[in-house]
Amino acid sequence: MYVKILYIELMNFNLKHPLCFLLILFSAQLQAQAQKKYVMVIHGGAGTILKKNMTPEKEAAYVAVLKQALQVGYDQIHSGKSSLDAVEASIHVMEDSPLFNAGKGAVFTHDGRNEMDAAIMDGSNMAAGAVAGVTVIRNPISAARAVMEKSEHVMMVGPGAEAFARQAHLEIVDPKYFYTRERWDGLQQAIKEDSLKAVLDHGSKKSMKLGTITKDYKFGTVGAVALDQAGNLAAGTSTGGMTNKKYGRVGDAPIIGAGTYANNATAGISCTGWGEFYIRNVVAHDISAMMEYKKVSLAVAAKAVLEKVGKMGGDGGLIALDRRGNVTMPFNTEGMYRGTVTADGKIEVLIYK
Repeated sequence: MYVKILYIELMNFNLKHPLCFLLILFSAQLQAQAQKKYVMVIHGGAGTILKKNMTPEKEAAYVAVLKQALQVGYDQIHSGKSSLDAVEASIHVMEDSPLFNAGKGAVFTHDGRNEMDAAIMDGSNMAAGAVAGVTVIRNPISAARAVMEKSEHVMMVGPGAEAFARQAHLEIVDPKYFYTRERWDGLQQAIKEDSLKAVLDHGSKKSMKLGTITKDYKFGTVGAVALDQAGNLAAGTSTGGMTNKKYGRVGDAPIIGAGTYANNATAGISCTGWGEFYIRNVVAHDISAMMEYKKVSLAVAAKAVLEKVGKMGGDGGLIALDRRGNVTMPFNTEGMYRGTVTADGKIEVLIYK
């Protein structure tokens, strides 16, 4: 509206006037800002991601999959489909890639299994679904959506979740489908370094009551947040957990309000990081609550909550998208696989700080 008013004023303005040039610049800036409305943001995990440790071929592979995930999600939104459809489709791309710690690329537990978690949330009605500890569902994000839409529950775990997925006609695969040599070698290395300590997949050297984290085993929890043409937000997260985990440990990704949250009144959020700290701080919901009750911006809320996680000793990052199309992607690690797409289809992918 302001751009239109300025344009009308300029038509009646003396172009030789010294203020005219400034008005033209201001008008252009407002127009550029108005056009930069984001409709999707994704992440592929945060951790010690350094350019010096990345081969050009590996970097190109990550960028290609992230761009594909954004394009697939954008196509859903552009065609008029829901933000839920966009989130699910985008996460499918990353779950089907061995590059990320979700689906095909899931890391191994101490017992040599791939146990996956996922969650999805609809910001329009606060409906949510999640699964945890599943081993045979090809795309856990679809199982989470099925729990949300085809049951009266929010979370299902283990064999029960898998039985439900079969009834929902989701694709079931042999557990061998999830095997990748890189992840298997990662487990052997973790066991060799310390067979008595679980190694978190986001890497740190902070002490814990159950041991000390000695190596970065972050391989890329994935997530997506989308804003559709109807103005509805949705958020989803999918993960293979942590390398060498024991005792059926579940992180923040499938816990609504901790690693995943969406509310049309505020924002959609998907987190990646040291799950125990994200659970304790109820990170995703805390961001939404700050926006709702303190009336702060998305960026301010996300920064404040992530700083709180860092002060407690946790690391990681998050992506968030608000109802106006504003995006923030903060992280306190060396890097985070992340990307955005605007309403006009412009894709941007970032990896390092």
